[in-house]
Amino acid sequence: MALSNAYLFQVKNLPQILKAIREAQAPDRFTYSFLEALGFKSTNDRGIIGVLRALGFIDESGAPKQPYFDYLDDERHEEVLADGIRRAYADLFKLNNKADEKDTGWVKNKLKTLTQGAKGDAVLAKMAATFTALCKEADFTTRTVAAKEETAATTTSSEETKSRKAEDQGSKGIVRRVGALGLSYNINIELPAVRDQLVYDAIFKALRDNLL
Repeated sequence: MALSNAYLFQVKNLPQILKAIREAQAPDRFTYSFLEALGFKSTNDRGIIGVLRALGFIDESGAPKQPYFDYLDDERHEEVLADGIRRAYADLFKLNNKADEKDTGWVKNKLKTLTQGAKGDAVLAKMAATFTALCKEADFTTRTVAAKEETAATTTSSEETKSRKAEDQGSKGIVRRVGALGLSYNINIELPAVRDQLVYDAIFKALRDNLL
């Protein structure tokens, strides 16, 4: 399941935490001590570590990954965050590709369905609040890395399917029987590797009209 279970106990400090992350030098490990050094000593803020992990910003040990470093860019940080949100909540975006524009009530209801009722109401409320708070700090108006990768994968799959279809059509031959003696001959056709199905349709129609 591509759905983050991470959440903050309260989201009021989230904008300040994210801002502090961008302004600070990336740590070797993002730990509670580092969070406190940023000025956030409340245990209510410690959930940010799980959130960063879900976003793909840090690994299991807390070491920053490439998206963390990308997030330090003042010009791209909102786009990078949006990319992380799409990855962390991919199942939610499958239900609605504009999930980032939905209110907390809608998000909570969909999370309840996606988690198959395994989460209590209080936890679902915090998960939904965390998602909507993150979305407010992100920019979903541009094509992010995740969207580009998904488009590229879809295009590649489509091209491979067309290629296989062209190969299958190119291997077809025509067998014709002549007279009562049962004589026959084979006509092998080498078809051009084009994507337009109309080209193949026209070739086979001409063969039917003139040979069959």
